[in-house]
Amino acid sequence: MLKNVAALLLDEVHPFELGVLCEVFGLDRSDQGLPVHDFAVVSAEGPVLRTHAGFTISTPHGLDRLEEADLIAVPAGGRFVDRDYPEEALDALRRAVDRGARVMSVCSGAYALGAAGLLDGRRCTTHWRHASELARRFPRAVVQPDVLYVDEGQVITSAGTAAGIDACLHLIRQEYGPDAANALARRMVVPPHRDGGQAQYIERPLPRTPCDTVGETLAWMERHLDREMTVEQLAAQAHMSPRTFARRFQQETGTTPYRWLLRQRVLLAQHLLETSDETVDTIAGRTGFGTAAALRHQFVRSLSTTPNAYRRTFRGPGATVEVA
Repeated sequence: MLKNVAALLLDEVHPFELGVLCEVFGLDRSDQGLPVHDFAVVSAEGPVLRTHAGFTISTPHGLDRLEEADLIAVPAGGRFVDRDYPEEALDALRRAVDRGARVMSVCSGAYALGAAGLLDGRRCTTHWRHASELARRFPRAVVQPDVLYVDEGQVITSAGTAAGIDACLHLIRQEYGPDAANALARRMVVPPHRDGGQAQYIERPLPRTPCDTVGETLAWMERHLDREMTVEQLAAQAHMSPRTFARRFQQETGTTPYRWLLRQRVLLAQHLLETSDETVDTIAGRTGFGTAAALRHQFVRSLSTTPNAYRRTFRGPGATVEVA
């Protein structure tokens, strides 16, 4: 049973990610029938730490406090991507896993777990902005950049910032059941479970090249996303053979005409869902998907969420949401 929880802090810790851990594990809500944990904030680098926001945090607890923890959670920090980690802290994380305890990271805290060798051979995640570097720095880790969190038993990693809440509620659900997780989520005024992953939050600008021979065709495609297009038609537009056009397109954009067009259509659909009250059927027509079902299919494949769920998350003021 999860009883003893420690948050392991390093210099330039992010206050929000630390706050998530304090909110979930550090508050006594026994009057509401919620579980109570023996919670401590532990410093890996002296009794006073700087936060990324500029103020300091002091704690009486040193690394020895980790030896009795059932869960050690590492919140994100400002320099976590390219810093060195205290070997004593890494040893404490390794010992925790060796004795059967769990470790968890929030956002870039995954780098500390990676430095301890705890991501080797395991699926993991971090904030989408840091995922490529995590995979480069720890090549034996199986990085999944599109998810909110990954549970590999003793090692749990979560994506950027608020995804730490999702991972913590997942743990509460595992340990105490759905009623406890739902009650805690209501207390925190957050959803007990979020559909999809962080793919819907990732900025994905399409590559541009300075010497486009297909540049005019790209501009034409962008202006006519609602039309059916074939490689043969696009090649004729560019005054090339289909084979030459496909090869030039791949060289200059890094992808195929079909994938480029599909991504542009999804981007336009995202924009319309965020900024307009148009129905999903209308948006499907304007973006070239034809039907709401086709738009939904590609949205789920690309962003791991539905058009209506995306609109609920990102809609602007006054936007309406269709009833599924």
